[in-house]
Amino acid sequence: MADSQRILDSFYKIIIDSVYDMIYLHDLRGNIIDVNERALEETGYTWEEITDMKVFDLHPDVDVPKYDRQNIYDSWEDCNVGESVSFQVEHVGKDGEPIPVEIDAGKVGNNGQEYMIAFVRDITDRKNKENRILYLSYHDVLTGLYNRRYFEEKLETINEAILPVSLIMADLNGLKIVNNSYGHTTGDKVLVKAANILEEETPEKATVARFGGDEFVILLPETDNQEAHRIFDDIKTACKATESDEFPVSLGMGIATMTDSEQDINLIFEKADREMNHNKLLETRSANHKMVSGLLGALSAKSDETVEHTERMTQLARKIGEKLGVHNSQLNRLSLLATLHDIGKTSIPEEVLNKPGPLTKEEWKMIEGHPARGYKIASATSEFAVIAEEILSHHERWDGKGYPRGLAGQDIPYLARIITIVDAYDVMLSGRPYQQGMSKEEALQEIEDCAGSQFDPEIAEEFVELFR
Repeated sequence: MADSQRILDSFYKIIIDSVYDMIYLHDLRGNIIDVNERALEETGYTWEEITDMKVFDLHPDVDVPKYDRQNIYDSWEDCNVGESVSFQVEHVGKDGEPIPVEIDAGKVGNNGQEYMIAFVRDITDRKNKENRILYLSYHDVLTGLYNRRYFEEKLETINEAILPVSLIMADLNGLKIVNNSYGHTTGDKVLVKAANILEEETPEKATVARFGGDEFVILLPETDNQEAHRIFDDIKTACKATESDEFPVSLGMGIATMTDSEQDINLIFEKADREMNHNKLLETRSANHKMVSGLLGALSAKSDETVEHTERMTQLARKIGEKLGVHNSQLNRLSLLATLHDIGKTSIPEEVLNKPGPLTKEEWKMIEGHPARGYKIASATSEFAVIAEEILSHHERWDGKGYPRGLAGQDIPYLARIITIVDAYDVMLSGRPYQQGMSKEEALQEIEDCAGSQFDPEIAEEFVELFR
């Protein structure tokens, strides 16, 4: 019988030691009587050390009110044999590193004595997932700022104690141009850059949130309108400091202040939004011009699309336009087209733009895609949208063998037919890093030879007559 009991005890110990949970046996005052191997591994204590401790030594945070020791004592006392209690605390081992644990403790009786058996499991992964879900529910993944949901809930908590409350609405200028020029990955970087400026230039008490695609909002408790304008100016100054960057940050902003608890915060929000939109209308044209100028500068730095090339094209375009009887307003469009016709090349790598030898199939694909990219960039702004169709069409051919749409003859926009000849002529004269330029007569002869195939024959004839 004794041998059977020893075998049974050994069997139970093997089972208990193989359990993934830490297992503690302790009395109703928390004195540890026995533990399994897992508990020793996790805590770093020896059996002798841990059985000389109380369970509270492993859970120092029970002094926090919601984990009050007396409450736990009471829960053990009130628990009947066969019943269990559950709670979560932090478990601290010998190394002092806390880990979140969940404890299921059941009462057992033996020879008139009552004990608690506690199954303790590490819930770090679960807590991390819960915290991640909570974080994502209130934060914007891209910028790390609070999101719209958090901000709207924050608005509901505004009370008289934190008045005056100011709101600053901010909208990122030119994001569509960046997205269309370099892709959304680059656009995302500009959004993050803007978010960093807003966080750096606002006080700790502020709540900065990404409210929409390119919109941000700042909630400023205990901040009057004058102080809000100072913060506004700091943000503007920080943005101005990025003007020489490849991708500068420009924000259209508006301010409104709540001074009385009787005011509706939603109306204050709408007022800030209106002011932002008003300022954005005033600033957008300038911001877009700076953005496009930056794109042209970047293109000039990495290719033969130099400022001089653009200036020569503008002069040539106006001269041939006047000879063709193009109306003055159309001449202005033609000049703008001369400046922006190749803006879609901004995203093409320098080594492809300047490659001396034949292009690969993939490289040709990049080159042939630049009219469509240029179209998207121009379409993103009202002032440049007027030439978007011409930008898309400036590599079409009279015979229909051009790209990207294979348009032919009169289907090609008139100004695009003009700029195609102007561009080809200037390139033939000035050459490329990998190709010597032609003489004026050679270039004009080439235009004559390509009239009716590459070029509009009537425009080609007028062009040759003008410049010969």
